[in-house]
Amino acid sequence: MSRAAPIALALLLALAACGQKRDLKPAEGEALPPAPYGQNEPQTAEQLLEPDPQAAPVRSVELRSRSEEREDDPFDLPPEG
Repeated sequence: MSRAAPIALALLLALAACGQKRDLKPAEGEALPPAPYGQNEPQTAEQLLEPDPQAAPVRSVELRSRSEEREDDPFDLPPEG
């Protein structure tokens, strides 16, 4: 059993690497969505796959690099009871 796990893992990795590398095209008989309002030409498949800035926003705050004391929060009350 111990030999089967690495072999299965190697086969799964090899299978995962076999992706298509061709340009995307609509299926036969189908067309790309119409052009958005205000644009003359419809978007390409690559443009349609690019996420909106709202879908993948850029982080605008710097993460804390070390532990710091929290400021007193007047709304952080203990539970009633």
